[in-house]
Amino acid sequence: MDSPIVLTLDAGGTNFEFRAIRDQKDITEPLVLPSRGDDLSACLKNIVDGFQHHKEAVGGTIHAISFAFPGPADYASGIIGDLQNLPAFRGGVALGPMLEERFNVPVFINNDGDLFAYGEALCGLLPEINAELASAGSPKRFNNLLGLTFGTGFGAGIVTHGRLFVGDNSAAAEIWCTRNKLDHASYAEEGVAIRAVRHAYAEKIGLDIESVPEPVDIAAIAEGKMPGDVEAAKYAFRRMGEVAGDAAANAVALVDGLVVIGGGLTGAWKHFLPTMVEEMNRGLISVTGRGTVPRTELTVLNLEDPAQRAQFIRGHATMIQIPGNGRAVPYDPQKRIGVAVSKLGTAKATSLGAYAYALSNI
Repeated sequence: MDSPIVLTLDAGGTNFEFRAIRDQKDITEPLVLPSRGDDLSACLKNIVDGFQHHKEAVGGTIHAISFAFPGPADYASGIIGDLQNLPAFRGGVALGPMLEERFNVPVFINNDGDLFAYGEALCGLLPEINAELASAGSPKRFNNLLGLTFGTGFGAGIVTHGRLFVGDNSAAAEIWCTRNKLDHASYAEEGVAIRAVRHAYAEKIGLDIESVPEPVDIAAIAEGKMPGDVEAAKYAFRRMGEVAGDAAANAVALVDGLVVIGGGLTGAWKHFLPTMVEEMNRGLISVTGRGTVPRTELTVLNLEDPAQRAQFIRGHATMIQIPGNGRAVPYDPQKRIGVAVSKLGTAKATSLGAYAYALSNI
């Protein structure tokens, strides 16, 4: 019997990207359609058309539809709530049941951050790092992963021991609404998303935000490749890294796992990742004022830095004797995690996560 074919969708505020996957591989060319998030009828038509296109492209037989969609939502029931990035969704839209009736296959919907993390845990960073550790002879292995997405919004997903953690209300890992370190009255997404980088650059140079370029251009300004204020550009990304690092430190204190980042802002990782890791390692002052305590029990390393990656893989591996027995066992006492940029790419990781999730439920 042939492996199942699953149709997937990565739904963003601007575009929808559709794929058909079998055995963790694309079997058609991805299709991108505009989201039309301001017009519910047009939006739903594009969703149906995108899946129909791929169903016809694979010969008419599919086994499931599984995709990422923004929340809030009752993902288990396939009902989408009031969305910010797709404002036409209001009052509850039964998207999953609609698609099940239209295509007569099981339909699974999850948060985009969740499926991104799931794809990276099964096919991306987690197996990659564990393979490097095994090759180096290290006894250390990782089973937990926090996936973070930086783009129009600030999303997250948690995978532990191969299982996606979704919570009792489909609201796990909603990191976007944690407190913003640099503006305590605001939430973290206001300091991490695309609008945050543009706002910080505008504020620094005294321009109206409408006159400020997109982050890809601000990154080019920071590198001296485009005219503009270099220091303001670097400041904007450092500020983003500080807010992201603070939120990520709170999360990994509970998750204790590797961190992988994706989303539209990851192309500028060189400008914010060092600050993010520095913030995650920053000490906190004790109430008595007698020095600092670690932010977490973990040493956080930047896996995009070759020296830090080598340090991460090497660890403090040693052999220790079993008391009363001459036999030695491997031991690595260093509590450490790493932060890395997705090598799969956000859309690919999300699609692979959606594919795997469907297979585990059909």
